[in-house]
Amino acid sequence: MALTLNFHPDRMAGDRPILAKLAEDGVYHSQFVTGTSNGGLTAHPGGDRWRWESRIFGGAYDGVPGEQRPVYGALNFRRKEVGAAPRFGSAHFRLTAEALSRATFCYPDSAAEPTDFGVADRMRLIELAEADSQDALNDYIEAQVHGPVVLDRHMEALVLDPSHRGTAVEEAARRLPCATEWHGGFRLSVDELRHHADYRGQEFVDLGAEIAQGGVLDPRIIGDAARTGRYETQSLKMVWHCLARFGAPAESRAAAQAPAPAR
Repeated sequence: MALTLNFHPDRMAGDRPILAKLAEDGVYHSQFVTGTSNGGLTAHPGGDRWRWESRIFGGAYDGVPGEQRPVYGALNFRRKEVGAAPRFGSAHFRLTAEALSRATFCYPDSAAEPTDFGVADRMRLIELAEADSQDALNDYIEAQVHGPVVLDRHMEALVLDPSHRGTAVEEAARRLPCATEWHGGFRLSVDELRHHADYRGQEFVDLGAEIAQGGVLDPRIIGDAARTGRYETQSLKMVWHCLARFGAPAESRAAAQAPAPAR
């Protein structure tokens, strides 16, 4: 099974599109360097991300530059086509097997201050995850990859949502030194969205209906809305959660509810 790094491929990293920035740098950095995140923006001394890392790694990273801090992903133990943690984005990089040997893992997410940890050849986290009853967006084993993650050495593929076919995202992806692949696609009708107002709240259902095109939401539509600057980032994140939870490809929805494959 692979490590995957989920993210939104049509967002900005500073003043540059994130894929263009990745092509220029050739390295996948943590939010301590990029200042961007699809979770919380707390990667600064004394912030939550800094505090969680200090606790997990015994202060080993407290005084190092951001470039030397671990990159966060997840172990795709359910082999989902959309990556292990679609909560954080519609696309994902699939890492080579080499990355497993220098990754550490925890369950649940480090934001929950877990007490269960492991490495690739010594862990019981899959059993814990299988036995737990989690919302589909929380059903992942967090991975921390130590050392640089270089695009032309450590990435097998970038896997994109088909809503980005023929867009600037696909064009930028083709410039990266790894394969481009496509998953089945996130897609949610407004009619179906309206059945789930209790998931993230009615205001986000209303926002999703407002930005939908032709009565449908997909990742490209949410990304287009984000770039207008008219909407709060956190509000669009809640709309994405609804799409990711209820509009995932059928295969990935089934995988989230099934036992992990035999190892």
